Amino acid sequence: MMGTFGFSYIGLVYLLMLFVPNILWTKKQPTGYAELAKNENKVLLVFERVGQVLVVGTALIFCDYNPTEFTAWTAWLIFSAVLMLLYEAAWIRYFIKPSLKTFYGRLLFIPVPLASLPVFAFLLLGIYGKVIWLIASIVILGVGHIGIHIQHIKQINRRVSSA
Repeated sequence: MMGTFGFSYIGLVYLLMLFVPNILWTKKQPTGYAELAKNENKVLLVFERVGQVLVVGTALIFCDYNPTEFTAWTAWLIFSAVLMLLYEAAWIRYFIKPSLKTFYGRLLFIPVPLASLPVFAFLLLGIYGKVIWLIASIVILGVGHIGIHIQHIKQINRRVSSA
């Protein structure tokens, strides 16, 4: 459950699926996002930043996520990959119509998909690889990242209800 040191190509693919749309997003942020970001909870922001560093490291330096054989345990990896594909679909939806509504809106039944989907995908990847370090890292990141997104949604809802 500790992890085997070695390069994870699965971790690299997941990180690319995570970073590429986020880099594109920096050039196409929704109107009103900057104002939301000004009021972010500093504790949640620390959790998010620390979690980001830990997840990047643990996703790459343990080779336990690289499949070696197909077993019933591989279902964890498959479900994790499905969540990452749904994450990409949420980004496509956003880039087709960039707005706060598509950025924070549900995808199917999934709340805050651009925050929750990658967190749960990496959690399942950690379970698949049996790497406690990735599991702990993604919990730290998830508290911050999902917490910040929920905070933003509450701010948006307050604006709408007071308008």
